[in-house]
This record gives sequence, structure tokens and C-alpha cells, in this order.
Amino acid sequence: MKLLFKNADIYTPDGVVEKGFLAVEDDTITYVGTVRPEGVFHTEKDCTQRLLLPGFVNAHTHTAMTLLRGVGTDLPLQRWLFEAIFPLEGKMTAADIRAGAALALLEMLACGTTSFSDMYFHPAEMAELVVESGIKANLNYPVQAFDPADTYEKNSSARKLEELWKTCHATANGRLRIDGCLHAEYTCNADVAAGTAAWCKNAGGRMHIHLSETKTEHEECLARHGLTPAEWMNRAGVFDVPCQAAHCVWVSESDRRLMKEKGVAVVHNPSSNMKLGSGFAPIPQMLDQGITVALGTDGAASNNTLNMAKELHLASIIHNGYHGDAALLRATDTITMATRNGALAQGRDDTGELAVGRKADIVAVALDRPHLTPCVDTAGLVAYSMQGSDVVMTMVDGRILYENGEYLTLDKEKIIYEANAAAKRLMG
Repeated sequence: MKLLFKNADIYTPDGVVEKGFLAVEDDTITYVGTVRPEGVFHTEKDCTQRLLLPGFVNAHTHTAMTLLRGVGTDLPLQRWLFEAIFPLEGKMTAADIRAGAALALLEMLACGTTSFSDMYFHPAEMAELVVESGIKANLNYPVQAFDPADTYEKNSSARKLEELWKTCHATANGRLRIDGCLHAEYTCNADVAAGTAAWCKNAGGRMHIHLSETKTEHEECLARHGLTPAEWMNRAGVFDVPCQAAHCVWVSESDRRLMKEKGVAVVHNPSSNMKLGSGFAPIPQMLDQGITVALGTDGAASNNTLNMAKELHLASIIHNGYHGDAALLRATDTITMATRNGALAQGRDDTGELAVGRKADIVAVALDRPHLTPCVDTAGLVAYSMQGSDVVMTMVDGRILYENGEYLTLDKEKIIYEANAAAKRLMG
């Protein structure tokens, strides 16, 4: 199947192609340029007043927490978790998680997300939804061990992760991948952490973790082990495989050097960190050190959306304001974080930018909106003006999943009904 986008503004690694052409054959971009390519196309789409962007990659989220959107508003992290979130999560069934995850897919596709990294329980429910919807995802089962005497061989969450890998990894033509996962240092013991890391390395997998999200987490780890969370993870072997580490708000200078040496990708979650009062991650310093930094929304309970356009905007402004330097993080930096760097953090080096040979994970943005007029600087427009609602098309592997308010693979009305029913039961 061959498709041609014409008369489009196209955001490429080499700059913006104005009134250009982008060709897709099956799941791959085959042409980008200002001259119409030769050949016959099955479908042609006129993209006048449209901007084509690489799809957003939400590199850290907890999708089913859409059901908990708004719960625990204005509480600090520890009270938010223990008083508001954990009691409700304890009541969630597999059906609830499926309902919340499906709702998350509606929101993400409508806002231009083409791939996401999820960390939540009952991931088999999400795996089915990923296959059905056409989106890409890196899923996992978060390994935890609260008993200091628990061993890797006896740990039930580790067995669930291994089974998920066997049944789901690299399925759906590679759209669905399974990662290793440790929830965090404070929810695991050293034996189980080391065993999980060793299993992941032997399997050829990747790891997804929470790291130094709060000052309390960071300091209590130092008190327990004489190590920072990053040092503890490294000692357990977690950094001996490709790893994406969410938050990293309180990592030290020596932590950052270690993470650079080990190739750890950081996932910045500015909305969640600001809402919960966790602090400012040292993102400019990380970028200066050459660390790959991606963007994630975290869960909708701590954000309160899964809107990557909002995340991109916030990341673009808070560090400049905090450090008093308007040029510290450029618009092009944060767009890369939201697209190409997210793909790299997931181990998907064949996507994340609009270039020949890359997978056709493409978002179309309507430029004929008052707040997007005039378009003087495209990168600045995306970082500072664009809203998630400006997305009018989301394509994954050359297949359109969302266009002009219509979902082509999901039943919107049914999903919203089931999500509302699940939330009502949980809150009752």
C-alpha cells in the first residue's frame, strides 16, 4: 500500500520542509522532499495547512490510572500514595485495569502519541488492547519484594514478568515489546533486584525503573544502604542492560556520571513532578552530559492528563525560568525528547523522526487555528503554542488509527461508558 501526503509542512531532522511531500509504503517512509515523487499512490492526502510531526513517545506512564484522575488532589506524594491511591488500587480488578487502559488509549491517540512505556499490574489486559488498537507499547510487570527474606526464585511478581515476556515480547509485528522492570529501590530487596536484572540481561531485554523521584526516597536509600538509588541499582546489575529511568529528580552529580557511563536513558515527567512537589530534575545538566532524555506523562492520577503536547510545553519552559536562562532548553531539544529520544529509550531506533527508512509513525497537526497563526517558527509553535487537541491524525506503522475526531480501531462510546462504570464502582 502506497500513500502520499502532499502540500504539507514536514518537521524533519534537517529542518522544516515547507509545502512538501512525504511518501509511505506499507509501514515505512520512502520519500520526504519538495518535489512530488514518481509513482502511483493508492491514497493521496492533501495536507494544506497541516504540519507533519514524528509521533510522540510517552516513555513513562501508568495507563490504567486514568480511572484515578483527580484522586488525592493537593496532597504531597507520600500522603497521596498511602491515603488516596493505594487503597483504590487495592480494589482494582483486571476488568477495571482494562477499562482504564482503554480510556488511556483514546486520550493518547487523540493527542498524537504513537508509542508508550507502561508500568502497571495486569499488563496482559493492556497487551490485548495494544494488539487491537494498532499503537506501539513497551509493557512490563513491575517486580516488587517487600519482604527482606524474599528471593528471586520465590518472588511471584518476577514469575509474572517472565511469563509476560514469553507470551508477548516482540509480537504484533514488533509493535508490542516487553521490558524488565523493578518498581523502585524502596519496593524491592537486593536479591530480587539482582535476579531480575540477571534474567533481563540473559533474555536480551531492557529495564524500566523509578529512580530518585523524591528527596525522601533518595535520602532514605542513602540511610539504608550507604548508596544512592542509582548506585544501588547499578550494584544490582540493573544498569548492565539498557535501562530507562523515570523521574531522576534528585540524582547527584556522581549519579549522572554513572548513568552516562552506563547509557541509562532518563524519562522526564515535569507535570507529575511539579504537581506532587517533587522538585526540578536536573535536565539541562543531563543534556549537557550527553544523557538521552525522553519525556513521559506519568499516570493520569498525578498529571492529570496523558497529553504529551502539554508535557512538551512544560518541559520547554520550567527549566529556563528556574535557571533564569531563556536559551537553556531550546524548543528543538524538547521536541526531540518527546519523539526521537523516547523511541531510543524504548529500543526502537527505527522510528521517532520523519526520514526515509524510518517507520511511518506520523502525527498531523492543524495549523489553521488562531493560536497557531502565524507560523513564524515551527519548533517554537510546537513547543509553546500547540495543544493536544490540534492533532487531526495519528498514524502508526503506516496505518491511520485516529483522524478528525474518529477512532478507526477503538469503540469510543463503549470505552468511556465502561471507564465511568469502573470508576464509579471504585469510588463507591
